[in-house]
Amino acid sequence: MAEKLKIKISIADRVYPLTIQPQQEEGLRKAAKKIEGMIKQFEQSYAVRDKQDVLAMCALQFAAQTEQKGIDKSSEMLEAEDKLKSLNELLKKHLAT
Repeated sequence: MAEKLKIKISIADRVYPLTIQPQQEEGLRKAAKKIEGMIKQFEQSYAVRDKQDVLAMCALQFAAQTEQKGIDKSSEMLEAEDKLKSLNELLKKHLAT
């Protein structure tokens, strides 16, 4: 089993020490970078002074993206299921003749 890795992630001018599995590092660093970019965007676009408000807006945006991906996947699965049913019906017709 791999040794745990100690890293520091900076978000909204605060440093968070974390102990993680090595394979988690890239994802965590990318997520922190994305959050920092989003914070800057919100601060430039809106008159927000409180970091907590900006972080809440970031959390909402990430949660909404996650939920939308789930909705999109569900819709894609239903569409694929309908296509497979249609294909199955075509195969049954051709095999019956």
